[in-house]
Amino acid sequence: MSTPLRLGTRGSALAMAQSGHVAEALTAATGREVELVEVVTAGDRSAAPVHRLGVGVFVSALRDALTAGTIDLAVHSYKDLPTAAAAGLHIAAVPARQDPRDALVATGGRTLAELPPGAVVGTGALRRIAQLHALGLQLEVTPIRGNVDSRLRRVLGPEADLDAVVLARAGLARLGRTDVITETLDPMLMLPAPAQGALAVECRADDHDLVELLAVLDHAPSRAAVTAERAFLATLEAGCSAPVAAYAELAEGDAGEEIYLRGAVISPDGTRDLRLSRTGTPADAAEIGKALAAELLELGADSILGQEGHTGPGTQQFGSTE
Repeated sequence: MSTPLRLGTRGSALAMAQSGHVAEALTAATGREVELVEVVTAGDRSAAPVHRLGVGVFVSALRDALTAGTIDLAVHSYKDLPTAAAAGLHIAAVPARQDPRDALVATGGRTLAELPPGAVVGTGALRRIAQLHALGLQLEVTPIRGNVDSRLRRVLGPEADLDAVVLARAGLARLGRTDVITETLDPMLMLPAPAQGALAVECRADDHDLVELLAVLDHAPSRAAVTAERAFLATLEAGCSAPVAAYAELAEGDAGEEIYLRGAVISPDGTRDLRLSRTGTPADAAEIGKALAAELLELGADSILGQEGHTGPGTQQFGSTE
């Protein structure tokens, strides 16, 4: 019998759930046993706003454990990964992506349009804050941190102090909490973060047997969509405080399968909102993302990105899926 594979994961309920799903899928597909190994990251130890914590705050400890050989593989929320490649490590699989849209959880079962002016909405992402402001609904938007349960308690608990929160639908789905969603937000209103809803299964690049084993979990359409979105993000060289959104969908076109990529750069106060789209083939996913970013830069996206500081290429950090 082979020894169990050691899968490193953050210890939050969401991280454990998504890592558990990957472990079960890998065992079902290959027969190889997998054990979860909790790794505490800097992001888990801090209560500071995510965008102020720095790059890779939820992934660096996992990658250190991989490099040191104390774990064999790690599961990340893909949107937490900096766009720069990590030396000696390899994204061996992108499993089938969960619904990448954002979700509203509001008191009284209300939708976004039903919230009155002055309603207080909490979210941890500058991207969401900027887009909520851009909608012009006169909502009071406040940054919040914490795991899924703690955020939900601020709307649904006995000591609730918010009228609504916006979370990633994927996180709620992985925790079996979609029943609390009062509206799944149309991407035309709230464009997701690049790679939202996707997982990245990472291992050491020189562990060729494991690279081959993990390939069974790879979902080509999800990988292509995420590749387009992250190429868009990397080309913009957006800093951790810049609200950048992207969403790629695959569909059948006249000449076969196509990627339809939408991207946006929004000023934090919502007063400037640049959005464009581009199509192409899945094989050209990275080039589609780069080209769309270049178009937005020509329209002045760099001036929006410069409002909140510019940290250079490969340094993006958009916060946990939670």
